[in-house]
Amino acid sequence: MIHEDTIKLLRECDAGVKMGVASIEDVLSYVGSKKLKDELEKCRKEHVKLSLEIEERLRDFNDDGKDPNPIAKGMSWMKTNMKLAMNESDATVADLMTDGCNMGVKTLNKYLNEYAAADEVSKDICKRLIKLEEKLANECHEYL
Repeated sequence: MIHEDTIKLLRECDAGVKMGVASIEDVLSYVGSKKLKDELEKCRKEHVKLSLEIEERLRDFNDDGKDPNPIAKGMSWMKTNMKLAMNESDATVADLMTDGCNMGVKTLNKYLNEYAAADEVSKDICKRLIKLEEKLANECHEYL
């Protein structure tokens, strides 16, 4: 059970971190504030670093990981582009990022509870990803 839950948790973290990177990349060109852009780029780099760690752990289990759900990714892309088409502002970017981060935190906590038998290293990775999402959401609050 530990082995199975570990792989499942790592797969969900893999999908989540990929979704986070894609979401940040989708909005970067719309950001006006240097400070917000720097925060987003720093967070993207931290997501990429964590992604590499997740991929390495998955390779140890001979697993290819998981891509984000194409429907969820498509809906996110549509929402982002529609909102930014109506209002290209840092407030809109912050709103989108806050919503995305909150959804990520909720989903990752759900999987952390669902795959409770996962090994501690993988749980730690998931918790670090949750903290990254919470931190970015908090940093975006001043732009709302």
